[in-house]
Amino acid sequence: MARSLVIVESPAKAKTINKYLGKNYLVKASYGHVMDLPKKNIGILLPADPNGKPKKKKRKTKAKAGAPEKKIPKPVVVTSENIFEPTYEVIPNKIKVITDLQKAARGVEAIYLAGDPDREGEAICAHLAEIFGRPKKYAEMIAKVQEEQKGEAKEGEEAKPKAQKKVVAPANGAPPKIYRVMFNEITQKAIKAAFENPAQVNEDLVDAQQARRVLDRIVGYKVSPLLWNKVRRGLSAGRVQTVALRLIVERELEIRAFVPVEYWTIHAMLDAGTPPVFEAKLHKFKGEDLEVANQAAADAVLAAVEKAKWEVASVTQKEKRRNPPPPFTTSKLQQASYNRLRYTAKRTMGIAQKLYEGVELGSEGSIALITYMRTDSVRVSNDALDQVRTMIPERFGSNYLPEKPNFFKSKKDAQEAHEAIRPTDVTRTPEDVRPYLEDDLFKLYQLIWQRFVASQMLPAIFDQTTIDISAGDYTFRATGTVQKFDGYLRVYQMPVAAADREDDEKDDDGEGRSLPQVREGQVLRLESIRPDQHFTEPPPRYNEASLVKELEERGIGRPSTYSAILSTIQERQYVQKLGGKFTPTEIGLVVTDLLVENFRDIFDIAYTARLEEELDDIEEGKEKWTDALAEFYKKFTKDLKYAEKHMENIKRMEKPTDEKCERCGAPLVIKWGKHGSFYACSTYDKENKDTCTFTKENPINLPDLDSADVQETQQEEYCENCGRVMVLKRGRFGQFMACTGYPDCKTTRRLDQGKKVPDIPLDELCPKCGRNMMIRHGRFGEFTTCSGYPECKYVKQNFIGVKCPECKDGELVEKRARKGNTFYGCGNYPNCKFTSAHKPIPEKCPICGSEYLVEKNLKAGPVIACPNKECDYERAAPAPEAAATGAS
Repeated sequence: MARSLVIVESPAKAKTINKYLGKNYLVKASYGHVMDLPKKNIGILLPADPNGKPKKKKRKTKAKAGAPEKKIPKPVVVTSENIFEPTYEVIPNKIKVITDLQKAARGVEAIYLAGDPDREGEAICAHLAEIFGRPKKYAEMIAKVQEEQKGEAKEGEEAKPKAQKKVVAPANGAPPKIYRVMFNEITQKAIKAAFENPAQVNEDLVDAQQARRVLDRIVGYKVSPLLWNKVRRGLSAGRVQTVALRLIVERELEIRAFVPVEYWTIHAMLDAGTPPVFEAKLHKFKGEDLEVANQAAADAVLAAVEKAKWEVASVTQKEKRRNPPPPFTTSKLQQASYNRLRYTAKRTMGIAQKLYEGVELGSEGSIALITYMRTDSVRVSNDALDQVRTMIPERFGSNYLPEKPNFFKSKKDAQEAHEAIRPTDVTRTPEDVRPYLEDDLFKLYQLIWQRFVASQMLPAIFDQTTIDISAGDYTFRATGTVQKFDGYLRVYQMPVAAADREDDEKDDDGEGRSLPQVREGQVLRLESIRPDQHFTEPPPRYNEASLVKELEERGIGRPSTYSAILSTIQERQYVQKLGGKFTPTEIGLVVTDLLVENFRDIFDIAYTARLEEELDDIEEGKEKWTDALAEFYKKFTKDLKYAEKHMENIKRMEKPTDEKCERCGAPLVIKWGKHGSFYACSTYDKENKDTCTFTKENPINLPDLDSADVQETQQEEYCENCGRVMVLKRGRFGQFMACTGYPDCKTTRRLDQGKKVPDIPLDELCPKCGRNMMIRHGRFGEFTTCSGYPECKYVKQNFIGVKCPECKDGELVEKRARKGNTFYGCGNYPNCKFTSAHKPIPEKCPICGSEYLVEKNLKAGPVIACPNKECDYERAAPAPEAAATGAS
C-alpha cells in the first residue's frame, strides 16, 4: 500500500508526475475545484444596510404528508469577525471525486497537495486540506448534497430517510499529515526538490483568491437582477468583464466620432549615377517640419522642386542594434500566438495547459514540455540559463552567445516566485518532438522554444544609412537599413505583416532597402516625383492580441483571467467578431452605457486596476482581505442605491423620432424588445386591438462602418481552431465564412451571428397587393416576401421549372423543412401534397417510363436516378460546367 497520497488538479498532470515518484506514492486528481459558493444564494455574510427595508416574511407552506420536517436554520449575526465570510459547499458533481480521494487516503501517512502554483491552485489545496482535516463534517455535508440531488420523494410516496455513511478513520488511528508542495515545472528535479521541502497552504494566497471570488460574486448577484429589471432577463454583469467591454465600446464610439483629415506625402525617385535608383520622401521646409494639407499645397511643392537642383546635403551612417525579446509571460504568449498562429487566447491557454501537464513522447511516456503557463514574470532559473547557454554555441555557433546571460526586468507587481514560460528541457528541440505532437501543440511549443532561445542570444545588428537631399528650400530624406548580423533573428524571425508585429519587433524605417554610395554635395538627377493623397484613419478596433495588451497595460485582470474575460464577453453576446476585430453588439452598447453611467466608481478603469493591486497586496500579506472588501462595499452600495433610483428603464423606453408610420402616418417611436430596439407606431395601445400595430427594424442597431472600418473587415480572417484563412462561401442558408482547411477543419461562422440582418427592399412588385417585395432573413435563411406583411402574406416561392408529376397543374418548389434539410413539393399545396427528397428532372425514365427522374448526391458522386424503388435505372450526372453549357 502507498504510504503517501499526492493530489493534483488534472489526470494528465497526475500521469506525468506518477512516473517520477516511487511506489510509495499514489497520485490522484481532484479535477479542479471541489468546493464553491452555493448556486441558490449569494453565500456571503454581508453587512446590514441601516437604511434598507426589512425583508418580508415568507408565507409558511404546509409540509407534504410523510415528508420529514425541515429545520429552519437561525440567521447568522454578522460581526466584525465574520463579515464577508463565504459559505463554501461541496460541488455536487465532485462528490464521487471526493469520496474516491477519501478512500485513497485511508491508511496513508501523509497527503501532499500539489495544485497549480497560483491563487486558484492554492484555494483548491486549502479546500482539500479542510475536507481531509475535518472528515466527519464533510461526510455529513456530502450526504446532505446527495440527498438534495436525489430530490424529494414522489407525491403520495413516503420519503425514506437515507442512511448516513460512516467515516472510517485511518488504520493507525491518527489522521495523515497534510503538506503543500509546489513546482513551476513537472520535471524529476523540480518534483524531487518540492517533496524534499514540503510546506503548508499559503493563507495569504487563499485570501487573495477568496477576495476576488467574493468581489465578483457581490457584483454579479447585486447588479445582474438590476439589468433584468431595467433591460431584459438573462443579462449578467461582471466586475472585470464590464471594464473590458467598456474599452471596446469606448473605442467603437471613438471610431464613429472620428473625422478624417486630409494630408499629402511627396516622394521623389532619384538617380545617383550608380544603381539602385532610390526613393526619398519630403521631410522639411527651411529646416522646419512641414505638413502638406491639400492638393493645392502639394502642387505648390511640386512646382518649387521640379526645376530645383537636387543635391546631397548630408549622409549619416550608424549601427543600430535590436535587442532580443524576453521569454514569454502569459499575456505576451497570448499576443504572439494570436498574431503569428491566429490562435485565440482561450485556445492558446488550452494548448499550453496540455504542454505543461505532459504529452506522450513515444517510449519516454508522458513528458511535460513547458513550465507553468500563467505568469507575469520574465525570470529564468539558473539551471535553465546554464542549459540554454550550453546549447546555443553548439547549435548556432559561439558568435551568437553573449558573454553574460541576458536578464530582463519584470513589470511592477510581477510574481517573481514564478518563472517565465519556457521549455522544461531546451535540448528537446521542436524537431525532436514533431513526430509525437499534433499541429497546434507543435506550433505553440515551437513558438515558446524559439522565443526562449532567442532571449539568450546576441542582438541583431543593422547598418542604417540616412541621406538628406536639398531641393531649393525643401529637404527630402531617404533611409536604408541593411542587416549586418542576424543575432537572435536567426531563431525568432519577425512576421512579415507589420500589423502583426509585437511591441519588441517594431519596424525600422527603410529596413531591407539598400541605397547607393553617395557623397555630400553630390548632384542627383530627378527621375520622377509623385504626390500621394492620404486621410488620417481612426484607431483600429481591438483584436484578441491588442485587447489583452490593453488590459495588461492598464492593470486590469491578471494572467489567469485574460482568457476568461475574452470568452465571457463573447458568450454573453456583448461583443461579436467582424474580420477578427471586436465590435460591440447593441445589447453590449446599452449595458455598458447604463452600468458606466450609474456605477461610476465600480466600473471605473483606474479603480478596477487599483483593486487588482490590492489583491496583490493581500497575496503578499500587506493588507487584510476584509479591509479591502469593506472599502469596496462602501463604494458599491452607494452606486447600487443610485442605480436603483436613476437607471433608465429600457423596457419602457419610448424615444420619439422623426420617422412616420407607413400605415397611418403617425410618428414612430423607438422601443426595446427581447431582440433589441425597433420602431413602433406611437398610436399603439396594448388594451385597444384596433390601434395601429406597425413595427419595423431599427437600422441603427449595428455600428455604422466607415471606409476605414470596411477595409478592416475585408482583411483576411483566420480560423479560430486551426489558424488557416477563412473564405466567404454561400450555402442553402445564405452566405457564411468557412475554413480553407476543410475537410480536416470544418469550422464555419455565420455572417449574421450575434446580430440582425437588415431586410433588403426590391424593385419587384407583389403580384397580390402591388407593394414592393423584400428579401428577409429567417431561421432557415433568406426568403422573398411582400413588404406589406402581415396584411399581405405573399411569399415568393423558389420554382425549379418542373411541372408537378402528380397533379399536372402546379409547379414544383424548393422548400426547407424545420430541421433545415431541402425538399421539393408542389406549389399547389395543400391541394396537392406531392413531395420529393431529391430534385426532380423533367425527363422520363427510359426503363419503367416514370414521369420524372431525380438528382441524387451519393458518396461516389452525383447521379441521375429513377424515383421508382423497383426500377434500378441510374446514370452519372453531368459536371456542373457541362450542364451549364448545355443549358445555354
